[in-house]
Amino acid sequence: MAVNVEAVTNQHQEENKGAPLNQAQTPLVAGGFIAAAVLMVFLAVTQDVAQPLLFMIGLLLGYTLFHARFGFTSAFRRFASVGNGQALRAHMIMLAAAVTLFAPVLAGGTTFFGGEATGNIAPIGISLLVGAFLFGVGMQLGGGCASGTLYAVGGGRSVMFITLLFFIVGATIGAYHLDFWTNDLPSFGAVSLADSTGLGYFGAWLVSVLFFGLIIWLTLQREKKKNPPKMAALPTTSGWKRIFRGSWPLITAAVVLAVLNALTLLTRGSGWGVTSAFTLWGSKAAAAFGMDPSSWGYWQGNAEALQTTIFADTTTVLNFGVILGAFLASAAGGLFRFSNMNAKNVSAAVIGGLLMGYGARLAFGCNIGAYFTGIASFSLHGYLWGILAMAGTFAALFLRPLFGLSVPKSNDSFC
Repeated sequence: MAVNVEAVTNQHQEENKGAPLNQAQTPLVAGGFIAAAVLMVFLAVTQDVAQPLLFMIGLLLGYTLFHARFGFTSAFRRFASVGNGQALRAHMIMLAAAVTLFAPVLAGGTTFFGGEATGNIAPIGISLLVGAFLFGVGMQLGGGCASGTLYAVGGGRSVMFITLLFFIVGATIGAYHLDFWTNDLPSFGAVSLADSTGLGYFGAWLVSVLFFGLIIWLTLQREKKKNPPKMAALPTTSGWKRIFRGSWPLITAAVVLAVLNALTLLTRGSGWGVTSAFTLWGSKAAAAFGMDPSSWGYWQGNAEALQTTIFADTTTVLNFGVILGAFLASAAGGLFRFSNMNAKNVSAAVIGGLLMGYGARLAFGCNIGAYFTGIASFSLHGYLWGILAMAGTFAALFLRPLFGLSVPKSNDSFC
């Protein structure tokens, strides 16, 4: 199997010939740095030593996501609608870098602070199949995935605040129903390519990298047949300023995200995730209204998280960092602004948020916790999540126009 590396490189060079950036929104940048410094000091004084480090990683994750507009929702939609696989190939580069970094950490089993490093290995069953499909539909209606919702909120996209709110609601309902989906319906247990197959970490790494190469080759073959429109170029600048203000190539961002995910694993003992924090926030709100989330199956064995501050939750701290990092990136590029909302896109945000939240709980994670970190951890459920989320994306292509949302077409100038 031969992958045309030159073709991949040329496509990514072409996509980054963007228009000049706006002037930096200096007051917003200054405000963002002040907010980050205050939160960093607060975490350092009140929480475990890992929390400020995770907040810093979250800042860098958010900055990287916005800088490259590194999307999961748009990548799936472009491939499903017109066959453009540019962003999916960046996913494969990201995953290849991630498995390369995760393998020795998981094999060694230790972290920076002496704790145990464990992968995101989750069961395969009806819950996963339904949840991942629902998430795929939801992210196409909600306008972004889990990480996309966070960085779009940081960039000021107004409707994404609605998506985030109902993402939290959906995740909380999913936690309430999780017992039914996992205990009353068929489940076949978790499968690790490294531990459950006899391959070991080197064998699982080799199989994974070959699979990613296959996906890259298949996307290139599909593009030869369909000749899809290219991705639109992003605003950019030149020279060293591009590090801080100009857009990054997708492949650059892919490698950076993989490194940051590995640093997350080494810092807290598990890789990057997003939606468990949404469930925590929603469950705390439910408790405030008189419900008893500690009795739900989801919280068995971890009910103490409901009694402590959200700043003790590592995923919450990462999420706050992502939002603030994206805010800094958008303000540095002169791009922070609130967008318009209307009845149709608000309705799509409500439905999409609910489906993503509910789906993420059923599927043991989102595009980050299940797809990115799950695959990086050699969990078979991560691969299945990607397939079912793509199926959900195909279904959502027929739903998006009902809410006034566009679907790329083969005769578009860009997609």
